[in-house]
Amino acid sequence: MAHGPKSEDEEKIIYVGDSRVRKGAGFITPPDYTAYPGKSEAFIPNFLLKEWMVGVVVLVGILVLTISEPAPLGYPANPSASVIPMPDWYFLFLYQYLKYPYASGDYVLLGVLGVSGVAFGALLLAPFLDTGKERRFYKRPIASSLMILSVLSVFYLTNVAWTHYKHELEASGQKPEHIQREEEAHEKAEQGLPTSNAPGQQQEVAIVEKDDPAMETFKKAGCIGCHAADMKGGPAGPSLRGVGDKHSQEEILTIIKEGYNQMQPQYNNAIAQGVTDEEITHLTEWLAKQKAEQ
Repeated sequence: MAHGPKSEDEEKIIYVGDSRVRKGAGFITPPDYTAYPGKSEAFIPNFLLKEWMVGVVVLVGILVLTISEPAPLGYPANPSASVIPMPDWYFLFLYQYLKYPYASGDYVLLGVLGVSGVAFGALLLAPFLDTGKERRFYKRPIASSLMILSVLSVFYLTNVAWTHYKHELEASGQKPEHIQREEEAHEKAEQGLPTSNAPGQQQEVAIVEKDDPAMETFKKAGCIGCHAADMKGGPAGPSLRGVGDKHSQEEILTIIKEGYNQMQPQYNNAIAQGVTDEEITHLTEWLAKQKAEQ
């Protein structure tokens, strides 16, 4: 503002610029916050775009795996089979946790709601307990401690569950289903047969002389517990359709009396069920007739 020689009523106001002040350029682009260690960055669009790109890459990878390696078709469900139930590997830590005395039985409410509530409550309260601006884990003791403790707990419980499962298999003499499928696929490959058990790729083998009295002996002796009523087998025993292509009558009788691989001798069990030696002989003769081609 400049004052001239005129009176106060005639005073003229003049606005002048300052060369030290730069002219504004409108919207100012926010700086790249990654240049400031320990600070955050703009969520939109920087952080959101990175998360989206990582998610797309992971999704494409999962799709490629599901297309190139389809899930194998397991055995038909057999409620009478003696198996050890196990969840998928990513649930093993929860499976082991629920087996502890303080999380099951009379304390199941504490195990399901109490301990789990504390764990999830800690995750919910973490953002409110750790309000610092630092992003480096060693300067965020609360969040880092909770994460490290959670990861170690998951690894420990998973290892304990799997180790105990292997000991149970050894004690009971059972063989996991995926190993049975691998062995069957290997045997089929050696015989030049299709190794897949998916529908449309495996030829159905019919039961020879289905109305033969030996079928009733088969059920009476308790063979359906492992081989199923339709003789297609299950987790506890292989299929007996086409067994005559692999074993003769004498070999089948030897298997019944002495066992085979993981199968225990079944002769005494059959006798205890009221099966006679003549019926067992006729059963082995009938099983020897079970061939794929007639």
